[in-house]
Amino acid sequence: MEENKPIKVLMTADTVGGVWTYSMELCKALAPHNVQVALVTTGARLAPWQWDEVIALSNVKVYETDYLLEWMENPWRDIDESGDYLLQLENDLQPDIIHLNCYAYGSLAWKAPVVMVAHSDVYSWFISVKNDDPPAEWNEYFFRVKSGLEKATLVVAPSSAMMDFVTNIYAPQTNKQVIYNARQPQLFSRAQKQETIFSMGRIWDEAKNVKLLVQAAKNINYPIKIAGEAAFEHNVTDVYNPHVEYLGKLNSTDISKALSTASIYVLPAKYEPFGLSALEAALSGCALVLGDIPSLREVWQDNAVYVPTDNEEALADCINNLMSNKMLLEEYASKAFAHAQQFTPAAMARQYMQVYQQHIQLHQSTEAKAAS
Repeated sequence: MEENKPIKVLMTADTVGGVWTYSMELCKALAPHNVQVALVTTGARLAPWQWDEVIALSNVKVYETDYLLEWMENPWRDIDESGDYLLQLENDLQPDIIHLNCYAYGSLAWKAPVVMVAHSDVYSWFISVKNDDPPAEWNEYFFRVKSGLEKATLVVAPSSAMMDFVTNIYAPQTNKQVIYNARQPQLFSRAQKQETIFSMGRIWDEAKNVKLLVQAAKNINYPIKIAGEAAFEHNVTDVYNPHVEYLGKLNSTDISKALSTASIYVLPAKYEPFGLSALEAALSGCALVLGDIPSLREVWQDNAVYVPTDNEEALADCINNLMSNKMLLEEYASKAFAHAQQFTPAAMARQYMQVYQQHIQLHQSTEAKAAS
């Protein structure tokens, strides 16, 4: 690569989940490394707050679409059309590397090397949440995902637990690497803590298991606040409970404010490949009460309290005991905060830069040999 020449990345990002947050953090952290990103958005049109985030990034140009995502209902016509669109963009922009935050596009006839990030997938979701494989209507999804993984230059996952899922389910014969996700510590702060419990996320998603907190609320002795979307497409979760204050979907500023005063953050997830919300809570000085699953244990080790994902009484007892023991509460809040300091965007960007540079150089060497 020529010295001082910017690295051009063509990146996909969906707008309806944590991939958006991940993409914004990574794009911003890549700017000091002289990386220019052409960001193709899918899933839904950008919300005003998303536009505000992305236009603040001088190294990013957005190509907005509302093509369906591969896990949505009957997406394949959209996937094929958007695939054609992406290949045309590659032809026009001549990027050095393709960064896919999805699977199906991996099988396209890319010219540049492809880094694919396995944020989550339907099969590992079903195994974790339903203890079974998905029904037959997901067969097309399986083959599209497997084909995309097989043809990627490198597959990245945000935890070893998620990489194990990918390996065991799809058995891709390709290079693999774990790179943890990250958040900017400066976006979060600790204010005067109140005796409140907070949880947030896609409430409609059974994997987040927020419903368990709602069910446990009647036995919890402290105020509970829950934020997030309760409905998406055909998925609806009833969050009404006289013991719970439902805040709806919050913007990033309001989330930061809510976390700053909460004492305990609860995420009793059945499936969570990394858990950005837990990281945000830890950076805000919250003690973490998390679902006892391999990925969350991997990320948080002994710096959180873990609970069964199917026992509301155990969850209520854990929260009540932790809140009533101020010394223990502060110990877990401090441990989580200290542990969270390693998951910085700068560290994440350095690892992606190593990946980009390595595979760009390998690609250039291969092309040079083929031409000689």
